[in-house]
Amino acid sequence: MNIGIIGSGGREHSICYKLKKSKLVKNLFCIPGNAGTSNICENINIDFNDFVKLHKVLLCKKIKLLIVGPEIPLVNGITDFFEKKNIKVFGPSKKASQLEGSKAFMKRICKRFNVPTAKYKEISNIREAKRTIKKFNLPIVVKSDGLASGKGVTICHSRNKAISDIKKILNGKFKTSKKVVIEEFLKGEEASYFVICDGKNYIPIGSAQDHKRIGEKDTGPNTGGMGAYSPSFLIDKTIEKKIKKKIIEPTLKGMKKIGTPYKGILYAGLMIENSEPKLIEYNIRFGDPECQILMMRLKNDLLSLILDTLEGKLKGKKISWIKEPGITIVAANKGYPGKYKKNVEIKKINFVKQNNKTQLFHAGTIKKLNGKVMSYGGRVLNSTVVSSSLKKARNKALKILDQLEWDNKYYRKDIGFRIIDK
Repeated sequence: MNIGIIGSGGREHSICYKLKKSKLVKNLFCIPGNAGTSNICENINIDFNDFVKLHKVLLCKKIKLLIVGPEIPLVNGITDFFEKKNIKVFGPSKKASQLEGSKAFMKRICKRFNVPTAKYKEISNIREAKRTIKKFNLPIVVKSDGLASGKGVTICHSRNKAISDIKKILNGKFKTSKKVVIEEFLKGEEASYFVICDGKNYIPIGSAQDHKRIGEKDTGPNTGGMGAYSPSFLIDKTIEKKIKKKIIEPTLKGMKKIGTPYKGILYAGLMIENSEPKLIEYNIRFGDPECQILMMRLKNDLLSLILDTLEGKLKGKKISWIKEPGITIVAANKGYPGKYKKNVEIKKINFVKQNNKTQLFHAGTIKKLNGKVMSYGGRVLNSTVVSSSLKKARNKALKILDQLEWDNKYYRKDIGFRIIDK
């Protein structure tokens, strides 16, 4: 089978890496891909949000299945579009994608089907905002309703700051939405929990712990993610049971009840306090960088799982994992998540020895005609290692990044610090 993977990040590189191991795969295409994906499949450099142009390419390359990495094409309806063209797509429908595409939609689902989450209020004008924030204790969480590339959430420690952020969103700071969701601040520790769903059934497909902040010890501004480890040490069997019964199952039953059965990966961002999980947000795809380490630890044939999902055959299937824990550390361009230099050469990248336990996944990289690999995006590389302990995995992942010659590299050396360094 010819398969297309949509996206250009470390998540997509790790998905390509895992799919390459399947005997069911004939040819792999990454759209648009990066320097790393070009080593294991064919990159196609087109705008994947132009569905008409994309369709022509799929026909030309005889691609029968699309696996969608990022959320934007899913929210824009890529699944609905290509299902009408008789091309299979792994990812939820446009309506189901509102679980990530609209914070207000997600909160309404939680309220209607009794999913534990933070107290909230939808806001569409500043007068209503000023009235509402008086009813919330500080700090106050302000969220843009629509997609905002991870930059649409702020934790405000004063009401003046909350009003300022709300005004910016209402005035169109993010093109996706002029609606705001105000939430109470949840205390506890965050964890990521993933399930794969076929519209009727679901099975868990891993847990992870992400580090969003740019600075050591989780300080500084939020990013798309500076590293992650798996499994999450917060989620034991008792807590996992609560996550399933109180969060995942009511959501999936609710989506089915409103006529929008969920198919694909559902990623629950959770806050856990005193062994009680609450939902912070849903993502409608694998997390990045969580996906990188999940793909390294997953024993199952990924393509078989995806085909079972599309055919509604997940019931009774089991997921198998490598027992050892793993970690992924993101190397970014210095200056990210602010301004940074592009097109800086990365030397010695081919010296990294890669195998089933060690991979250097590419994200924001491009390969020049002369073969040189250049840093191009904010997050650039993902050093991903599975080992007998999390500490050993981190040490090896750091050693890989240390040996790269790249003037503009930046990475955190403390990923997993709450577990490793306590």
